[in-house]
Amino acid sequence: MRELLREIQLSGAVRLYVKEDASKQQTSILGLRTNSIPPEIQAASAELRRLLHLNPEATEFKLVSAPLPSSDTEVAVMTRSIIGVLQNMAAEVEVPSEHLAQHRAVPGVEAGRTLPGVVPMSRIHSAKNKPDDAFVSIYYRNTWFWIDDGDLLSKRAFAQLMQLFTMADTGTRENLPVVTIPSR
Repeated sequence: MRELLREIQLSGAVRLYVKEDASKQQTSILGLRTNSIPPEIQAASAELRRLLHLNPEATEFKLVSAPLPSSDTEVAVMTRSIIGVLQNMAAEVEVPSEHLAQHRAVPGVEAGRTLPGVVPMSRIHSAKNKPDDAFVSIYYRNTWFWIDDGDLLSKRAFAQLMQLFTMADTGTRENLPVVTIPSR
């Protein structure tokens, strides 16, 4: 399904936007264009609608945060929390065998192993020696962990994670009390 949506997106036949109703309520909309698009994109759009049980005639679909849609013109989306994203990224770390033997971590991705149909969010390497070409690296428990500077997908995932942390840090800062010390 992700591939279908990506194919439609690349064709320019899909867009996301916010609509405001008369009462100033904002709604996120997924729009699927139906005219002036190639037959293969029309077929991909029809298949996406079938898989999501969407109205085949509608061109706008309301995005809702819910486990299930309430109509055939809604697309229900359940997003992951930041902790969920971190857990997924942690599963993609190359965990050193000595850390496994000491029960310091659970197994992550084996170096060089790929799973059919699974695209890793990031690849975090580990080794005893400092990496030569790292985008980011950290030395922890006598091991270097890093993202390779040539791994654009992992660099993008890391940058997006940093943006999520920035957006999540929206609380107001409390003013700390000022302490004055009298002097002569």
